Amino acid sequence: MPPENRPRQLPLDLVHREGRSRDHLVVSEANKAAVALIDRWPDWPSPVVVLAGPTGSGKSHLGAIWREMSGALVLDRRTIGDAVESASKGRTLFIDDADAGGLDETGLFHAINAVRSAGTHMLLTARRFPQAWGVGLPDLSSRLKAAATVEIREPDDVVLAGVIAKLFADRQVEVDPHVVQFLVRRIERSLATAISVVERLDKAALEEKTRITRALAAEVVSSLDEGQGELDL
Repeated sequence: MPPENRPRQLPLDLVHREGRSRDHLVVSEANKAAVALIDRWPDWPSPVVVLAGPTGSGKSHLGAIWREMSGALVLDRRTIGDAVESASKGRTLFIDDADAGGLDETGLFHAINAVRSAGTHMLLTARRFPQAWGVGLPDLSSRLKAAATVEIREPDDVVLAGVIAKLFADRQVEVDPHVVQFLVRRIERSLATAISVVERLDKAALEEKTRITRALAAEVVSSLDEGQGELDL
């Protein structure tokens, strides 16, 4: 039946919780060094660790795992100074997207000092290595150079397939393995793109009252490619 003649219904705008436990983590060459570092906590090479990788590479997932393990206090990068007292009392600290702008440089400097003095740890995630953050405070720049930095690369086929399957599972949607492999071959090698494609496929299947098939996946991927092409014009 042509797509325009398929019965459609408006799907409910439900919130789907993404699995962020250690069991949900897919490990491959792209992220194994970062996973190994998280797993070996508190036996870390430095009081401060930075996980650096592109958007959608799984940094926040690893951060969530570590927060659960360590009981870390989550800080806003713009108001880090508010947590220095907690750090001085032995709390571990976590900062997500540290290089996203508006970094409280003075607060981060004092928080790092507090963590080092208390013998605890701080984990930061960022898209870039600390040298590329544009830090203006020399003392903070020095502290960040001493941090242990681990790179997470763009996902390989193993990670991408595992993540796509997990994203469907988070939505309680069953998808045949050959559909997952088709998506791995066709979409941009990015977890952010995988999230977008899974969301669109789930919505399309609900609207059209159909299973997620290879044909539907091809339809959605093609529409995504066309939309990206229009943005690139």
